[in-house]
Amino acid sequence: MTLKRDLIGAAAAALLLAPFAAQAQTPPAQGQAASCLPRGFFAGPAAYKSVEQLPDGRVTFRLCAPEAQAAMVTSTDNADVIPMGFGGGPRGLAMTKDASGLWSVTTDKPVAADTYRFNFNVDGARVPDPQGTRFSEERVGVNSTFEVMGPAGAFQTFDKAVPHGVVSTVEYWSGSLNVRRRAHVYTPPGYEKGKGVYPVLYLVHGAGDSDDSWTSVGHAQYILDNLIAAGKAKPMIIVMPAGHTPDRPGANMLVNTDFGDDFLKDLIPYVDARYRTSAKADARAMAGLSMGGAHTIQNGLTHPELFHYIGIFSMGLQSSEQATEYATRNDAALTQGAKAFKLVYYAMGKDDFLHGTVASTRATLDKYGIAHVYNESGGGHTWINWRRYLADFAPRLFK
Repeated sequence: MTLKRDLIGAAAAALLLAPFAAQAQTPPAQGQAASCLPRGFFAGPAAYKSVEQLPDGRVTFRLCAPEAQAAMVTSTDNADVIPMGFGGGPRGLAMTKDASGLWSVTTDKPVAADTYRFNFNVDGARVPDPQGTRFSEERVGVNSTFEVMGPAGAFQTFDKAVPHGVVSTVEYWSGSLNVRRRAHVYTPPGYEKGKGVYPVLYLVHGAGDSDDSWTSVGHAQYILDNLIAAGKAKPMIIVMPAGHTPDRPGANMLVNTDFGDDFLKDLIPYVDARYRTSAKADARAMAGLSMGGAHTIQNGLTHPELFHYIGIFSMGLQSSEQATEYATRNDAALTQGAKAFKLVYYAMGKDDFLHGTVASTRATLDKYGIAHVYNESGGGHTWINWRRYLADFAPRLFK
């Protein structure tokens, strides 16, 4: 009876889907122009690849938009290959359309092995890849992502040969802000079946991004999977908070108490209550990039009773005046930190537009005798650097 019911069900499904399948396979009528659009409701993925890595390292982008008048590829991650409009130049790569309505463009240069965000700009509107399957959320809106494979990017690539951790999305109520908040949490391989406690890294994104960013484009989970498998980093929990807080009049995005109140009073207690954490300063780290670096300067570097490991990526105290005010306000904590911190790691690209903040930041650390590791890399204010900073920072933690 079971077999009979299955056969009847399969036959009914085939009859139901037959019109859509026929529509998907029917060629255009004689005299009708071919179209790149999938034909039929169940047509599935298009016949073209929206992002294709070529043998010489260049990348071709494709978009089906027969009615569009103009289309471009835009990105915020690789200005050398996809212009970002600095200095009044073009913002993006202009695409050309063929007779079927398929737009395409190929980069002039090879694209280095790494992960990148991109979107299409169609008649002035930002459009994520309609054929994409991987996306990265911003504070508002969403980007498509693509990965160029190669040895230089292997450290942040999914490797089928190594054990993998789990990334969870959690929501919690912030009593400090009176609002629902979200965070992403990475638990290392073996966490679900184990019983032991783990150290925790709180890792914060930059301005304009979201708590999704460190995994969707930063690939923090793959970086840690690969480091742990190689014996280079200790298994750890990574908590990735939402760095942005609700707008309110007079609140400065980089320096305000809202993030710190939620982070210190709500998120950390939430994590310690629900995960097997070692809730000690020796087993707790905080790091962040750009705006997340500012949050770390304000809420990590000033709380040596909570964090003994600190990482600041691509951010610093903006001027000697700000440094003086910061030191005066946090004198006792910085004095204590000089004795308590096991690691303060500071990284900046030579071409970063915030490179000018390095001098005042390092001078403040030196004033208090806070020993620190300074990593001055090439490049600028990009995820290309931030992934590598994390890969350099994580093996130094919880020694």
